[in-house]
Amino acid sequence: MTNWALEIAPFLASSLVIATLPHHWRVGNIATLSIIAWLFVYNMMYGVNAVIWNGNDDIQAATWCDLATKLKIGADVALPGCCLCLARRLLRIAKGKEMSPPGWRYLMPDILLCWGIPVLIMALHLVVQGHRFDIIENIGCLPAVYISWPSILILDLPAFLPAAGALLCCGMAIPKLYQRRQSFRVFLETTESSLTPSRYMRLMGLTLLLGLWNTILVAVSAVSAYIGGLQPYVSWPFVHAGFEFIGQFKNSDLSPSDVAFTYILWWAVPLSSVIFFLFFGTGSQVLQDYKAMAGGLSRAVSLSRRKSQALSPARRWRGGVDPEAPPLPTRADSASTYSGASGGSRKELLGSTFAADAGSVDREQLPSFYHYAQ
Repeated sequence: MTNWALEIAPFLASSLVIATLPHHWRVGNIATLSIIAWLFVYNMMYGVNAVIWNGNDDIQAATWCDLATKLKIGADVALPGCCLCLARRLLRIAKGKEMSPPGWRYLMPDILLCWGIPVLIMALHLVVQGHRFDIIENIGCLPAVYISWPSILILDLPAFLPAAGALLCCGMAIPKLYQRRQSFRVFLETTESSLTPSRYMRLMGLTLLLGLWNTILVAVSAVSAYIGGLQPYVSWPFVHAGFEFIGQFKNSDLSPSDVAFTYILWWAVPLSSVIFFLFFGTGSQVLQDYKAMAGGLSRAVSLSRRKSQALSPARRWRGGVDPEAPPLPTRADSASTYSGASGGSRKELLGSTFAADAGSVDREQLPSFYHYAQ
């Protein structure tokens, strides 16, 4: 496996995902915004890991690994939950109900599925965390899991059930949509929403694909983890004995099937980001947003250049000073003024010169200094 691909792919995927943020921020859907946030964090975490552990499995950046492994646990649960939120909304629209009812009663399930439950699972991971974490060559740090019945209940079911629920909701929405295909467009036009039939179909396609994708990934992860059987969860002290241990694995230490499973699950995250971008980063409205952002950036750069030129201390011309600039004031050399005079006349001339200079200064023309409050 080429290391440079592991380093570059996550950062490219994160940039693709974050490029769709302005459009979805304006739409204001919690589920899609949460997908963007979790995919961005997931890809950045993978990218940093690939850079740090490129060609090695050394123990380093332990604090970063403690944080990154918890974020991975949360993202594995949050992304299927976000898909379920999307599918739930699509089913509601297919039934002809109000798309976004006011109040916390409608928003609370989305917040719980996208953020509340993932944070809870991140904390509960400690129950089945047999040691601190594992480090795999080129991949970086991964969560340590004590393979047992509690790990199935705490980690696997909270990821599998939302993914399966998203598929079920989409399966229920498709017949409803077919039955109401004549009035569906009219329903969307009469509601005050940015949702269009084409956007609805993109949402449906993305939800189906991500729901199926997450279901497969959870199944593959479970097979790779539980193929060796379950271990007995005797007690908390038994499971957490030697908790500070950090596992180190080179690719040569793993079986070919373990290496294949590891890299399949790793590449699934950048690929999911590309799928999301293809569905929501190439629409006509999003392309208009890209053009507007590029135009705004161009205007900002142009304005910054004009300001820097206006604040320049001297205006230069090719080969010298700008000929349109006002002439600088000149004064005769004092030495040439009284070089041939006698001592007394020199004093008189010097005194008259100072007097003339002093009399020509208007106190109101002296510069003032202002202090601007921040």
